[in-house]
Amino acid sequence: MSFASLGLSAALVQATEAHQYKVPSPIQEQAIPAVLAGKDLLGVAQTGSGKTAGFVLPMLELLQTRRTAKGRAVKMLVLVPTRELAIQIEEVLRAFGSRLPRPVRSLAVYGGVSINPQMMKLNGTDVLVATPGRLLDLVDHKAVQLSEVELLVLDEADKMLNLGFKEEVDNIFKLLPQQRQNLLFSATVSDDVTEMVNKVLTNPVTIRIEEETSVPELINQKAYSIEAARKGPLLRYLLQQEEIEQVLVFASSIRTADNVVGKLIKHGIQAAALHGDKSQGARTDALVKFKAGKIRVLVATDLASRGIDIKFLPYVINYELPRSPKDYVHRIGRTGRAASPGTAITFVAPEDAHHFKIIQKKMGRTVEIISTTDLSLHGF
Repeated sequence: MSFASLGLSAALVQATEAHQYKVPSPIQEQAIPAVLAGKDLLGVAQTGSGKTAGFVLPMLELLQTRRTAKGRAVKMLVLVPTRELAIQIEEVLRAFGSRLPRPVRSLAVYGGVSINPQMMKLNGTDVLVATPGRLLDLVDHKAVQLSEVELLVLDEADKMLNLGFKEEVDNIFKLLPQQRQNLLFSATVSDDVTEMVNKVLTNPVTIRIEEETSVPELINQKAYSIEAARKGPLLRYLLQQEEIEQVLVFASSIRTADNVVGKLIKHGIQAAALHGDKSQGARTDALVKFKAGKIRVLVATDLASRGIDIKFLPYVINYELPRSPKDYVHRIGRTGRAASPGTAITFVAPEDAHHFKIIQKKMGRTVEIISTTDLSLHGF
């Protein structure tokens, strides 16, 4: 099975190849044709199953043949529970949409930051990725219109409801046109999610994907409990103390990846970033230099890291935790290959401690967590 066989145009197939998507994941294989056919969809899958590309690729394909958004009336809306997810999905939209004949304008909006810059960017947006509260704020400011939404995506619906967004989501439903295509993704199907499914979806295609969380035995895992502000110094400390000469560092956003690289370079450490805002030439150059040992540290986001295949990579560091156990396993699985042992190090901020416990439970492995409270990082 190839992406071309799923009904995607040559431009989008080229985009998948550029980002090292060689074959569709199970959820992509089923979701892409269903979305292109205009069907409603229920996807029950953990984060890390490839579901984001499963709805982003057909959305971009559909927008190639539809009229451009005008003014502040968006064509496609993706509702998400958190700022981090909004940013990640919008990054995927931009990464895959960069090669399309007809440019697609996407924007992520979320709370916790000034609303004015988001209002100014909304005009002509085709795909809006939004958290519920901020979206309603924008509606109140008459900065966005939802009356022309043709496709609605509810991502991580269970988390959205668990965070108490039910009332906001219900209010958003009232602003949408009745005739539209709906996609709902959830890791679990609780009574509240079932109620939402019944309310939103019409004769949906249902896809269920089991999560894989096995970890190769050759990977030595350890974690450091560390305040977010001390992660940079700890990284530089480990590079020196562990004499790490080649390490793949995972960050959860483009901004973090660039910041980490900038600090490393200031400290005289050869480093490069690998993410969706880099050109294909820049990504290829960074990877070639990393494999050749000319770059000591490669800092990558999950999307851009696809296709990194280094047989004897000794170290992987999770600078930030991924959003799912499967993503964690996928990340650390870059080391410990070809019968060669590897080390996976994870930085665990206090606010991430519970999430890391869930990851360990899913893996069926306990990871040693080392306290850094008494560790002096002065000078790093």
